[in-house]
Amino acid sequence: MTQRIAPYGLTIAVLFAWVPSGAWAENPRETPEVRAVNRVVAAVVNLNSEKTTYSGDAAFGSGSGRGRKVNGMGTGILIDERGYIVTNHHVVDGVDTLTATLEDKSTYNAEVVAFDKQQDLAVIKIRASRPLPVMPLGTSSDIMLGETVLAIGNAFGYHMTVTKGIVSALGRDVEVNEKQGYRNLVQTDASINPGNSGGPLINLDGEVVGINVAIRAGAQRIGFAIPIDDARKIIAKMISVEHIDQNWHGITVHDVKSGKKRELLVDGAAPESPAAAAGLQPKDVIVKAGNVDVVDGADLERALLGRAPGDKVEVTVRRENKLEKLTIALASRRGAVTADASRQDVSIRAQSGDDDVSQKMWKSLGVKLAPVGSNERLFAGSKYRGGMRVTDVRRDGPAAAQGIQPGDILVGLHVWETINVDNVTYVIDHPQLGTFSPLKFYILRGRETLFGHFQLASSTK
Repeated sequence: MTQRIAPYGLTIAVLFAWVPSGAWAENPRETPEVRAVNRVVAAVVNLNSEKTTYSGDAAFGSGSGRGRKVNGMGTGILIDERGYIVTNHHVVDGVDTLTATLEDKSTYNAEVVAFDKQQDLAVIKIRASRPLPVMPLGTSSDIMLGETVLAIGNAFGYHMTVTKGIVSALGRDVEVNEKQGYRNLVQTDASINPGNSGGPLINLDGEVVGINVAIRAGAQRIGFAIPIDDARKIIAKMISVEHIDQNWHGITVHDVKSGKKRELLVDGAAPESPAAAAGLQPKDVIVKAGNVDVVDGADLERALLGRAPGDKVEVTVRRENKLEKLTIALASRRGAVTADASRQDVSIRAQSGDDDVSQKMWKSLGVKLAPVGSNERLFAGSKYRGGMRVTDVRRDGPAAAQGIQPGDILVGLHVWETINVDNVTYVIDHPQLGTFSPLKFYILRGRETLFGHFQLASSTK
């Protein structure tokens, strides 16, 4: 019998005829994962550090014993083309040197600009001669359980390591130790290893949705990331023009993020502030500042960063569905009463000018102290959150006997840090002060931590 083959051949011809034009030219190896990595990898930074550890005092990690050099590693994310990078605080805590290597193998020295120890985030900066690529920003507001995510980082020192997994859980609270805990973390089974800390967790759109921060010791593929929406709120504070440039704009805002809706809503403007003079009003949505498209507070701060007092910046707002252009002229923060005054570090509010407190410190310790604050750049890269600057030393007092000099920074007494006056008076008023005698102290002189022991004068209570 003769077989009929024409219809089969015709069917094949018809199938080929329906193939979309150019489909066969696409590379089947270029998966969504590959495209996502290619979009972000230039904004991933590999970090390597060196720090000195001591075998002495456990509370401050300094003092007796010979220092030992320890190498560290981590990852960062470029958040501004001028070289501002976000990473974890524990990556840069107490480092002596910090180097950053970009995807093109260029290497830079990095400096710590600001940090939030409690939230375990830090901003560092490198000085490049060219604008640098910025990590594409996503949102953690619509992360889906089971969604595919990728982690990129300096895993065990292997630069630009990419791992793949899913979102395993949302809203995890994790206690690492008695000093460090995290809230509202994203759990993932994408492999995260030492060195991944501070690196991006990205979705298949090639957008950062989290900052990798921790792993579960002894477990397999249980890692955690700080949701990017939470992190961006902290980043905005760390790179604020008030903290870095000592400028003031007076705008009070909050981020609104819900899936594709991402905007910065104005709550108000401080009286007699640059924002009030510019005409910013509650319910305005800031969409652009200078040449920066604004979706959250971190964008606004980086748009105003690096400018001098009096510099004018054009700000575009959406008001009642219409775009309006306003001009804001930055003012010096020095001497200004800011809208955020109630949220400043307690060391700003605890002044050493109180006569009773000053006399107590002068008699007990033989010093006069002034607050420095946690944002002072002299603490960049150190383990200290702040301190009290020595402004005067009594010649016959305990401090003078130990060689303390004006300009030294008192950072600790006994086992307590001394960020503000209240910290110091807590120690010298302590009911068990006698059991601490002689009272151990720690001072910062330049980049060196020194310690000694006060033989205290009689109680002033």
